[in-house]
Amino acid sequence: MRRKTQQVATFALYAALVLLALWIIRDFLPAVAWAVVIAIALWPVLRKIESRRWLKGRTTIIAVFLTLAIAVLIVLPVALGIGQASHEAHDMLGWFKSIQENGIPMPDIVQRLPFGAQITEWWHANLDQPLRQSPAMKSLHGATVMTLGRHFGARAVHGLMVFGFMLVTLFVIFQAGPRLSGSLQKGAQRAFGRNGAQLLERMVNAVRGTVAGLVVVGIGEGALLGFAYLVAGVPHAALLGFVTAIAAMLPFCAPIVFCAAALWLLVQGSAAWAIGLAVFGFVVVFIAEHFVRPVIIGNSTRLPFLLVLFGILGGAETFGLLGLFIGPALMTVLMVLWTDWIG
Repeated sequence: MRRKTQQVATFALYAALVLLALWIIRDFLPAVAWAVVIAIALWPVLRKIESRRWLKGRTTIIAVFLTLAIAVLIVLPVALGIGQASHEAHDMLGWFKSIQENGIPMPDIVQRLPFGAQITEWWHANLDQPLRQSPAMKSLHGATVMTLGRHFGARAVHGLMVFGFMLVTLFVIFQAGPRLSGSLQKGAQRAFGRNGAQLLERMVNAVRGTVAGLVVVGIGEGALLGFAYLVAGVPHAALLGFVTAIAAMLPFCAPIVFCAAALWLLVQGSAAWAIGLAVFGFVVVFIAEHFVRPVIIGNSTRLPFLLVLFGILGGAETFGLLGLFIGPALMTVLMVLWTDWIG
């Protein structure tokens, strides 16, 4: 009886210490989680590099190289996007001043649309006149702009902090290398038995498959649609293709970008190119979302398509962007538990 009481007390103490540690580092948990996801996705690459004879034992060099590569891959596209936006800032400022003084002219195509008369009447009443005195423009001056600026600045600083700590954590994980992997497997097997180690391995495969399914397929969609933008004559096709690739990593978000590009072509009078771009975009997204992505994620996790979809969407709704990778891993755990229960 006394021994059992001691075991319960020891377990309670361990649980309390773990919860206290998690509470202390709660602000850094997103950085740690992102580092773990990236490390899991790149683990096969790490092992392949370590197998090279001339790199054996050089874990610090390998960790530095991989961490810097990840930093460049993330920072470079963002820097290019900011640079492109800064080049366009002058033209955007001129356009903004123009619509304040003169309003937004109504495109001729609007009159040929369904309910064109009603749209034309609303456009003339709200947009086709100087916007300086409109309530919407007045709200953009003063406290609203300052509040939005402070909020954006705070979010940017927080994002930079998370990114910095993520890189540090990623370096430590890469440097630990096989020792960390072996320790985790040993700990899972000791705590939960052989099934626990197998469950951990399947969760890792789920995360890796989700990264491949979301990131690789998203990049493919962005490349195809970027070429389509170039052919159709959409300005800044490369930048728009990059934005499409980012949006395509989120389920059902790519149509927002290419439909906006198609609408721009329609307003410019290129109806045929607009329709062609929209149709091509929906074909690419349909094939990627219903065939390529479920096969990549489902084969790695052995999950049915419906659980993959629920895991991605439910994870994103619950945990944000990070939930895209956590959701399928949790669905894998659920599937394994169900298989063990009925088997």
